[in-house]
Amino acid sequence: MTQTLARCTWKGMNGDPFYERYHDEEWGVPEYDSRALWEKLVLDGFQAGLSWITILRKRDAFREAFDGFDPEKVARYDDADRARLMANAGIVRSNAKIDAAISGAQIFLEMRDRGEDFSAFCWGFVGGEPVQNRWNAGQVPAQTPLAVEVSKALKARGFKFVGPVIVYAWMQATGLVNDHLADCFRHNEVKGLVR
Repeated sequence: MTQTLARCTWKGMNGDPFYERYHDEEWGVPEYDSRALWEKLVLDGFQAGLSWITILRKRDAFREAFDGFDPEKVARYDDADRARLMANAGIVRSNAKIDAAISGAQIFLEMRDRGEDFSAFCWGFVGGEPVQNRWNAGQVPAQTPLAVEVSKALKARGFKFVGPVIVYAWMQATGLVNDHLADCFRHNEVKGLVR
């Protein structure tokens, strides 16, 4: 008899091996790499107005289109790069979101050049350790006061598409908060990944 794992109750996930793998292996795992944190913030910005699965299915195309989300390369994108991205049917084509990614890379590098590590900046909001929530189905909020605080700090530095709902989704994905449901098999596994 095959036992079914108890997972979070994301719409459309159960029975979709691609989506389940993302949930089971990546979502909520604490991410400490500055570049990876920035990449995920950009992708969450592209999600605005769309479902996450749409972005997830296009993630490889995004990585190819944006030079592996190398901030050094993306920060130098010009009008030809913008046109190339807008012509790429494999990604979400939005001038505003593309411009936000480019300016976000420039801000990322400016922070680095001032000696401000993006990872340390992000993790500073949670004291270096993930917030361990214990939500049940239907209790997970779309945003929290902490997400509002982080959103304001990102906006103050000039980042775009970083409203509190987007930021909270990013915090969940990168493990700044552990929002796997209390009865999800990943909740305790992710909790054990704290540095």
